[in-house]
Parts: sequence; structure tokens; C-alpha cells
Amino acid sequence: MAGSFGSISTALTGLRYNQVALDVAGNNIANANTDGYVRRRVVGASVSSAEPAMWSRYDGHGEGVEVGEVRRMADPLLDSRVRREHGLLSYLATSSTILSRIEEGVAEPGPHGVHAAMLDLRDSWQALSRNPDGTAARQQVLGRAETLAQALRGQVAHVAGEEADQRIHAINLVSEVNSAAAGLAGLNHDILVTEQNGTDAGVLRDRRDQLALRIAELAGGVTTVEPDGQFTVTVAGNALVQGKDAGTFVLASGITPAGAADGSPISYRIDAPWGSTVLPSGAAGPGGELGGVTEMLSTRLPSYRAGLDAVAADLAATLNTQQAAGYDANGVAGAPLFAYDPLVGAASLQVAITDPSRLAASALPGGALDGGNADLLSRVGTYPDAYQRLVNGLGTDVAALDRRTANQTSLSGALDDAREQQAGINLDEETVNMVTAQRAYEAAARVMTTLDDMLDTLINRTGLVGR
Repeated sequence: MAGSFGSISTALTGLRYNQVALDVAGNNIANANTDGYVRRRVVGASVSSAEPAMWSRYDGHGEGVEVGEVRRMADPLLDSRVRREHGLLSYLATSSTILSRIEEGVAEPGPHGVHAAMLDLRDSWQALSRNPDGTAARQQVLGRAETLAQALRGQVAHVAGEEADQRIHAINLVSEVNSAAAGLAGLNHDILVTEQNGTDAGVLRDRRDQLALRIAELAGGVTTVEPDGQFTVTVAGNALVQGKDAGTFVLASGITPAGAADGSPISYRIDAPWGSTVLPSGAAGPGGELGGVTEMLSTRLPSYRAGLDAVAADLAATLNTQQAAGYDANGVAGAPLFAYDPLVGAASLQVAITDPSRLAASALPGGALDGGNADLLSRVGTYPDAYQRLVNGLGTDVAALDRRTANQTSLSGALDDAREQQAGINLDEETVNMVTAQRAYEAAARVMTTLDDMLDTLINRTGLVGR
């Protein structure tokens, strides 16, 4: 609409638009430290009633401005990459943390570890070979044998304790996945209804993005944006959230509700309105923190515990066999030094002899104290080397995970920085936007005042003549 009254309308649109710009800048500043908040920007659209026509003519020059949209400064592609890389980082960091705790409990190399106890036991056998009739030397052998057995049992208990903790951890992670999935499905519905009603759903979208990222970190969830704007979330290739519906993530086997091992491999299942699906295991299974915990419980921790069992079995079999080949202080063939149950493993390793005189130090029968068998007992067996290979393998795994975690941390940090540049709040920039909107608002108000003066002259003074 052209004319003075049309100009008032134009100035009014400027006031309204810049009021929205001020509100958005102020809201961005207020949420500068809010986790998950994505900054907004007002996008203006010029208003005009001009339409192409053959026999009509528009003599106006635009009719002001309107708010085209309040845009969330989010990049869907960047968000997708952030979720993927954070899921992998969560997997690596969880695995590295667990193995690092096991490595700390091993305490190798050091004066109080299993390897040192093995060497001390061999040294005590050597001392006994030089003084086969010494009661103190015999007592020292038994004491160091008990120290070694306790050290091995302590390592097994440490690994078993970590496994118990991680089973509880897995149960808690499953519960958190279900909570996040239910919340995301509810937000899918709320966003769809809100935007259909013409209301801005930016805050709801911020919360949904946070939940999608959390599911990626927890279980490696992959988010797909549907044509209607709703999120579909899959875990290990199977849908967990579709529209307003969320499936239930279930620990199908391997861990009881109380956190104990049930003897079966760990597996997961999704029960949903569209069906029930058992997820694949191994590398194709859930990722994120839950994937790291699952791998530790299924592969790495049992493998290390099996290595300790093999070392304990070799130790017991080797020394018991050599004991049987010698003779004790009474001239009797040597009895087993260690008791070991193969069904229980290293946790069952115990010193079976309490009487020092029953140590078979002699290689000759009849009660001779020659110390020949004690010398053999100090050198027989490869259990120290086997244990060292086991610990070296653990150290290699920890170092490799640390390197991968450091690299992934760097990559995830770079993506976070890129996302922060896109979606984060820059207080200097928002201050400039606020001042710009303020000045534009003042200018539009000045236009309104000027037009008011013009209309006052036109209405109240036109046609008046002096007397």
C-alpha cells in the first residue's frame, strides 16, 4: 500500500522485526553457558503486495519487513559426524579406562608383583640347595611359595572384581539407553505437533539433539532425519526409535538382573511395537560405552584371567612334578607343593605343605641332604616367561588403546570446535547484533515520529489561512 498511511505500516513492521531481533540476541546471550543450546538467528523477508499483471501498476516501493524464520544455526551433517565420532570415542575411552585399571592392579614391573614373587621363590630354592638341612631356609621356601600363591590369587580377584563392576555398569547403561530413547521419541512427537501449530520448537530440538548424542555415546546409536523432521535411531542396524515410538533395549543373556554372570555369552535385544530383534554380537553389535564394556566382559578380561589360570596351572604342575622326583628330609618322596583345581583356576592355588621338612630338597633317597633337587626346583619350568608374556601383552593392548583414544579425542575435539563455531554463542557477535537491532528499532521509531508529524500537518493544518 503506497501513501502516508502505508509508510506508517512499513515503519511498524520495522519495529516488530527489530523487536524480535532484540529478543533473539538477548536469548542467545542468556543461554551462552547452557549445554546443548544452539544459537538462533533472525532471517528477515521483504514484504510487498506487488503482483505481476498485464493491466495493473504498483506504485509502492515495498511494504516493510517480516520475520521469515528464526533459524537454529545447526548443521545436520556436522551433527551426524559429531555423534558418530563421539560414539567411537566413548567406546575407546571406556575400554582404555578398564584395561588401565587392570594394568595398575598388576603392578608390573615392580618389587611387589607376581613376577618378583616368582623370582624370590626361585632364589629361596637356590638358598635351600646350598643349605638343605637348614630349617630357616626351608621355612623361607614355604613363605615365598605362599606369597606367590597370594599374589596370583590377588590378581584373579582384581580381574573378577572389575568384571563384577562392569556387569553392573552394563545394566545401568541399558537403563540409561531406554530412558534416552523414550525421551527422544516423546520429543519427536512434541516437535511435530508444535511446528504444525506454527510455534517455534527450537528448545525441543536442542533437547532432542542432546539425547541423540547421548544414545550415540551410550550404545553407538545412529540417527537419521526423516522427511517430516523426526529422528529415527538405530543401534547395531536395528531401529530403537521410530517417530513417537521407542523400543525397549534389553540385556538378553550373559548378565542376571542382580549383576551376576549367568554363564552365557552377553547379548542384547530390542523389543519394539514393530517386532523383537536380537542384536548381532562382536564388532557388529552395540558400540559406544556399552560396546566397550561388552568387549571387556566378553573377550579381554576373560582372556587375561585365562592367561593367569594357565600360568598357575603350569606353576603347580611343574613344581609338583619336580617335588615328586626328589626326597624330603625324612627320605620320603616329595609331596605336591601346590594344590590347584583346574575347574576353578588360579583362584584355587594354595600351598599344600605346612611342614618345612616335607620339602623335597634332596635328589637322593634315604634321607641324604644333598640339595640337588632344590637346585632343579630353582630352575625348572617356564612359568616366569609365560607370565611375563601375558603381562607384556596386556601392556601392549593398553598402549595401543591409549594411542587410539588420543587420536580419537583429537578428531572429536576438532569436530566439537567446528560445531561450536557454527552453533555456539559468541558474546561479542551477539552484542553487535543487539546494538544493530537497537539502532534499527530507533530508526524505525524515528520514521514513525516523522510520519506522525507529516500527518499532523496534513490533517490539522492544511487549508488554514491567517486572519
